[in-house]
Amino acid sequence: MMIITLKDGSKKEYSEAKTVIDVAYDISEGLARAACAGEVDGEVVDLRTVLDKDCELNILTARDEKGLAALRHTASHIMAEAVQNLYPNAKVAIGPSIDTGFYYDFECQSFTRDDLDAIEKEMKKIIKKGAKIERFTKSREEAIAFFKEKNEPYKVELIEDLPEDAEISFYSQGDWVDLCAGPHLMSTKGVKAFKLLSSSGAYWRGDEKKAMLTRIYGTAYATKDELKEHLTQLEEAKKRDHNKLGREMKLFTTVDVIGQGLPLIMPNGVIIMQELQRWIEDEESRRGYVRTKTPLMAKNDLYKISGHWDHYKDGMFVLGDEEKDKEVFALRPMTCPFQYYVYKAEQHSYRDLPLRYGETSTLFRNEDSGEMHGLTRVRQFTISEGHLVVRPDQMVKEFKDCIALAQYCLQVLGVEEDVTYHLSKWDPSNKEKYIGEPEVWEETEGHIRTMLQELNIPFVEDVGEAAFYGPKVDINAKNVYGKEDTMITIQWDALLAEQFDMYYIDENGEKKRPCIIHRTSIGCYERTLAWLIEKYAGMFPTWLCPEQVRVIPISDKYHEYAAKVEAELKANNIRCSVDQRSEKMGYKIREARLNRVPYMLIVGAKEEEEQKVSVRSRYLGDEGSKDLNVFIDAIKDEIQKKTIRKIEVED
Repeated sequence: MMIITLKDGSKKEYSEAKTVIDVAYDISEGLARAACAGEVDGEVVDLRTVLDKDCELNILTARDEKGLAALRHTASHIMAEAVQNLYPNAKVAIGPSIDTGFYYDFECQSFTRDDLDAIEKEMKKIIKKGAKIERFTKSREEAIAFFKEKNEPYKVELIEDLPEDAEISFYSQGDWVDLCAGPHLMSTKGVKAFKLLSSSGAYWRGDEKKAMLTRIYGTAYATKDELKEHLTQLEEAKKRDHNKLGREMKLFTTVDVIGQGLPLIMPNGVIIMQELQRWIEDEESRRGYVRTKTPLMAKNDLYKISGHWDHYKDGMFVLGDEEKDKEVFALRPMTCPFQYYVYKAEQHSYRDLPLRYGETSTLFRNEDSGEMHGLTRVRQFTISEGHLVVRPDQMVKEFKDCIALAQYCLQVLGVEEDVTYHLSKWDPSNKEKYIGEPEVWEETEGHIRTMLQELNIPFVEDVGEAAFYGPKVDINAKNVYGKEDTMITIQWDALLAEQFDMYYIDENGEKKRPCIIHRTSIGCYERTLAWLIEKYAGMFPTWLCPEQVRVIPISDKYHEYAAKVEAELKANNIRCSVDQRSEKMGYKIREARLNRVPYMLIVGAKEEEEQKVSVRSRYLGDEGSKDLNVFIDAIKDEIQKKTIRKIEVED
């Protein structure tokens, strides 16, 4: 007798083996029709999976994230079949589901919007046929022969990388067959609402030294209403896209002749980044940090000691040739080894610790060209970097304080609700990627896990995402298109002090190894700027706005008073300008709104006579007439407190 425990705690008893879809039908026909996959003892499985022993079973539909992924994976296969129907010479590579939909890579021509529309039409034909999707397996040798005969070199390469005794799974939908681990729907008819979104180039396996393929992105949902809602959100996302909006607002630009991943920050963007930097540096000073300034490059000897040369060299810009040059340098990808030598420049007692070093660091990382995007992934960037040298008994408190600093920064910026926390761990099956013994990793990961639990911070655990020298907390956020990036990192390092022979003298006069915390407070300034552009659609909190006030005289007769108002504002460090153009008032007000200026001060005869200003804001619209000094005191208070005013009236 086999007992299957369902999600609601109820149980089903069977005298013989059943597939997941059999159980779904036994529960209800409606559930079986909606089923996309199963979850058996916590593991996502295909609907065709045979259950032959006691287990816990959850039937996944498109309402579940993992079920929706199976639907989207099926949609990617349907798209690949459609492409090969229309372009018989196209070679298929990989086609997974992703957070926002799915994609498939092809060795093929590039695709226009008209091409994508034609592919969609062909997909609808395939779906209408309703071919049954079936799973079967072949040995590795048979699978290679199968795809060689079909002239699919990318599939052959994928299979050749698998172990020799591997059993390879395939899925067929009618005559079309693909290499795939699944899971998939029972038939193509299960895909009812989809859209192909775009096409772009993508290197095979993300390696710029390999072939450039053509990637088609799409998305799929359970219903047409859900799809329509998503497409509407995408249109809104395009309006907020920092790559588009940041250029329109003259915050940054890029130039091909300078190079990919090397943005030019324009004056308006610099103002925002300087405000952020001054705030962070002052806040860190209040929390006991001392500042350092270290070189932008170093000999490779330094990186050999730290381990970066062995574990991170491919991500560095190397200056020189190891085989020919007496000295080889590299631009720094991080600041930690430099600050270690600041620590080592003098002897420290246990009473000196913790030592908190902070630096606004410019770093360089040799990102793949296919990975770079606007300000979120670049080759040169500036970061709010810090390293704390602490006694082991101080480690937990200092680590928690680093989390508290990060949370404070998120709260001030108004983005604390937009992030997720991740415990990034090592991968025990890939030990060559890391230094240190398993016991050290298990202990340090355990400390971080306990801290997050004590702080009541929800988190997920990511295997293989740790730095090579220690586990970390990654605080991530999604951009307007749903792609997740790490914004803030706090790392526990129990290993590099040994590499650099760092020590302190304890109360007994003996040398002891410190621990190290690597951390950022708001992370990379460029990435944070991109985040804020998208978060606020360019309508930043007043303290960050490049232009905080625009003075608009009603006519030329009031330019002198407008200039006086401007002078008073600037004397109080308020960023402002005067619109002296001979344009209609309505036009000048619209321009100020389009430029996302938070406050407009309208001045005319009455305002000059009473030494007042008529205030118009993005928050309340017309705020009425105010004494200039009253307005200045109010906006200074708003700026000083970094208040995030809510837009209460659509102007």
